[in-house]
Amino acid sequence: MVGPFSGRQLLLVALAIVGSAIGLAAITTPLGDTGGGPDVVDPRATPFVFASPPAQGLRPGDTAPELEVALGDGGTFQLTDLDGAPIRLDTLRGKVVWINFWASWCPPCQQETPILRELDELYGDHGLEIVGISVQETSSDDIAAYAERYDLGYTIGFDASGHVFRQYKVYALPTQFFIDTNGVIDTVINGPVELDGASALIESLLPAEAP
Repeated sequence: MVGPFSGRQLLLVALAIVGSAIGLAAITTPLGDTGGGPDVVDPRATPFVFASPPAQGLRPGDTAPELEVALGDGGTFQLTDLDGAPIRLDTLRGKVVWINFWASWCPPCQQETPILRELDELYGDHGLEIVGISVQETSSDDIAAYAERYDLGYTIGFDASGHVFRQYKVYALPTQFFIDTNGVIDTVINGPVELDGASALIESLLPAEAP
């Protein structure tokens, strides 16, 4: 006994404190990236973590899965933009594609929104296609309102049921996939990007323009 508490009670309290500390560290520790150059991930920000990383996620060198998912009932889910038009990677061959999984309520996603907008404006006419895939939202109207509020001109799709989210084995927001002109994943980033690093990565993937 220690005061009014037994040794067992004190042990349980100590284990609870340690468990809380470990959980907090898992949520607030930057996950870094699995490719790309230095400072691609903003060291001041952390992603919003949903779950533990999958045992085998998508990696650089993998062909990027199409944004169409076969369903268990024999049907398919096709990701569409906010106007209902299909978003397909096979129509974007020859472009550098930046897939950004995000949500409007996610603080690190909100932080990097101006970066995506700026890089879209800078490289959109030079071979970059940004595809924002919004997940865990209430409705497409909420996403459209967010895009209008922050003047986002790049393509945005609403993955309402999380089919593409799961196909890409995403476990945190934001998560980025940089795909080269041949449809192959070049870099995967679990966390928000930093402007200069993302810009340098995009420039390294864009085809050289004719003089």
